[in-house]
Amino acid sequence: MKIGLSSFIRPLTVADFLEKYENNIPVALHNQKNDLKPLFELPLLSSLETLLENWPKTVQAHLPDLRDESSAIEVNAQDARKLFANGMGLLFNEVHTHQTILQTYLETLRLDLGLSRLAYGRCLVYATPAGKGTAPHFDQNINFVLQIHGVKTWYLAPNQHLQNPLTRHTMGSEPDSEMLSYLEQPLPQKMPADVETVVLKPGSFLFVPRGYWHSTVAQSDALALNFTFTPPTWIDIFTTALKSRLSLSTDWREIAHGVSDPNRREMVEEHLDILLSSIIDDLPNWQASDILNATESVTDSE
Repeated sequence: MKIGLSSFIRPLTVADFLEKYENNIPVALHNQKNDLKPLFELPLLSSLETLLENWPKTVQAHLPDLRDESSAIEVNAQDARKLFANGMGLLFNEVHTHQTILQTYLETLRLDLGLSRLAYGRCLVYATPAGKGTAPHFDQNINFVLQIHGVKTWYLAPNQHLQNPLTRHTMGSEPDSEMLSYLEQPLPQKMPADVETVVLKPGSFLFVPRGYWHSTVAQSDALALNFTFTPPTWIDIFTTALKSRLSLSTDWREIAHGVSDPNRREMVEEHLDILLSSIIDDLPNWQASDILNATESVTDSE
């Protein structure tokens, strides 16, 4: 059975999906069990009880104040079972490190999406008690959601207030300092009016774009497998290449002496101006291929 993007998105073609993906348009598909049979038949995901019995690490339990990952505690599997029974959602992080087939799916998806080697990919499992869910928020990553057990309703809305966020944000909380530096208008306190409702049942697939508002409510105890990628931005690609280039210079590799000393500030600024001039002189020689070669391979098939 083919492992890759096409197995998630049939009957869509890869070209059709990539057009939606690159334009931040969610995609919901149903009855995907046949194409993704190896995932739905993973023994570890046969039930929440089986997952808890075999999980070797801590579990993240979402506190009821925000019902969100930004307000959570780390607990052992035994305590997680009790907290779930008391209505708290659970998150099992980096499940792919315990299932080789998930690592294969992650890497194949990364290549099919054309994501950089710098992308941080991981598999998460969300366990949600009946009647509970997550508060409205958006993520800095992209998500492929497979509903394994139970029924969960998703509410999704385009983010008209902030494009291309670099960090996660939960509605009603204070944006982090980095987000505040580029936020041009206040973020909403409730879900936008143009919200879309999607009901996921066992076998359903949902693509959630980066920065897209979403919240969830489970109609029954639910278990979902997520393939999540935090992709690098052009900032990350360029700064990685820049560091690689500057590391060739003995002057740039010097310790940044005196930067916090107000008595030496003028001297430090003069020295840094000299270093910056070397970048200005070198920049006309740069090509896009020079930047991409620092992180990518033209034949990225490893």
